[in-house]
Amino acid sequence: MVRCATKQWGEQVHGSMQGRQQGAGMKIKTVTAHPLQYPEPHDFNHLRYITLVRIETDDGLVGWGECISQFPESSLAVKAVVERGYAPLLLGENPLDVERLWNKLLARVWWYGPQGVAAFAISAVDMALWDLKGKALGLPVCALLGAAQQERVLAMASIHFDMVNLDWTLREFAGFRECGYRVVKGGWGAKPDAVFGTDRRRDLDLVRRIRESIGDDIDLVVDVLGARVKWSVPHAIRMFREFEPYRLRWIEEPLPPQDLEAHARLRAQVMTKIGTGEQEWNLAGYRRLIESGGVDVVQMDPGRCLGITGCRDVIKLIEAHHLTYSLHTWSGALNTAASVHLLAISAQGVCADFKPHPSPMQHELVADPWVQEDGYLEVRKKPGLGVEVREDMVKKYQFE
Repeated sequence: MVRCATKQWGEQVHGSMQGRQQGAGMKIKTVTAHPLQYPEPHDFNHLRYITLVRIETDDGLVGWGECISQFPESSLAVKAVVERGYAPLLLGENPLDVERLWNKLLARVWWYGPQGVAAFAISAVDMALWDLKGKALGLPVCALLGAAQQERVLAMASIHFDMVNLDWTLREFAGFRECGYRVVKGGWGAKPDAVFGTDRRRDLDLVRRIRESIGDDIDLVVDVLGARVKWSVPHAIRMFREFEPYRLRWIEEPLPPQDLEAHARLRAQVMTKIGTGEQEWNLAGYRRLIESGGVDVVQMDPGRCLGITGCRDVIKLIEAHHLTYSLHTWSGALNTAASVHLLAISAQGVCADFKPHPSPMQHELVADPWVQEDGYLEVRKKPGLGVEVREDMVKKYQFE
């Protein structure tokens, strides 16, 4: 049963540091990483993992960042990289020098590479630095990145399908319509042996029934998760064409993401837009993807692809190629905050993935959770990322 989140989860809370002006003498005092483990209601209560980074200055200002480290071993590895590798490079530095520090961290990982665990760690540190800078200058992150071009951004209600209990799935999507969402997405499944993309007849039947349940005025996206399902190009062409009557806004990851040439062949043969990029790590990877000609909607995750700074650089590339982008932010409230700011700064931003039900990392981790209204998320004017982390909840979900 769908429950529409409301303001009962918390009004926006103005931190005591709002509007505070900081001088050039401010220095980083501590850098700590916090791996969190939590049951995810949107993944049938399976355990999922993120890692937070907390940066504090010598005058007590605190910034928070997040990465979608996803597994217990990678979350613990992020903690080791941040505290043993990055912290010594950051202590005593001025946190307002975000881009210089970002490049300093990238220079550190030349041997083990700016992808994987290193990218997770840089993403969380970078996000925390932007949060700190915004709080120090009394400005929201989108203002630091240029300016907000919009006061609210589209929230895309995103869930995993239950491919066995299709009635449950259909009730979810009907509920999203009742809650006011304007764009909805589903993919994968409740069990590894029953996932979307593996049974043609069932997939077509589900998409047809979802379209009937949400009506014609709501955009629908489906996620094939091509890294696992691995459609061939001929099969993908057939599926795209058979899905056409149901007017999908785009189909996400229809092919193995590393096969750029296959995406280009597919795009040349179909009308429905292709979304991919969620599994890229940095500007070089996104440049290869975009220049391959196989993508319409570029997907990014600020908790993965080198943080807010990394995403901002990719956005400029997307704008130059007249493409659009969406933010994969299916983890915690800090990542959602970063995504809202990154969507706000460009007319090419479409929407952000959004968990439609209450969940620990969205509604417990912060005192002022994100709440969609009429299908949108507000671009908050509070300094920094615009959310207040509850450190008691960090301690509750932290694991070692």
